[in-house]
Amino acid sequence: MVFQINRPETKERRRELRRNQTDTERKFWNIVRGKKFNDLNFYRQYNNGPYILDFYCPELKLTVELDGGQHNTNKNRAHDRERTFFLEQQNIRVLRFWNNEVLTNPDGVWQKLQEIFIQTQQ
Repeated sequence: MVFQINRPETKERRRELRRNQTDTERKFWNIVRGKKFNDLNFYRQYNNGPYILDFYCPELKLTVELDGGQHNTNKNRAHDRERTFFLEQQNIRVLRFWNNEVLTNPDGVWQKLQEIFIQTQQ
């Protein structure tokens, strides 16, 4: 089953999230925006089914989720597992980074993205 992407009813919420991005989102966006990463498009706050994805690259069928400490509770871990399962059913790979990884090790983040890129080219 394929779900509608970027549903009109979520448009304002997605805009709000883009306008009020976190420092971590800003840092990651600077890594990938404008096709800086292997000439690939990434979109911020992209909607797929019931979820708004932090970052999505359609060419790689990859979503990148940036997680803060709130994701380390039992309730939020369960929600993240459900979300990942849903996206994987849509053939979308989910890559998660903790906020501090993006802020303190952007080269490591770039390297992990590069590994995924190479895997998709094989």
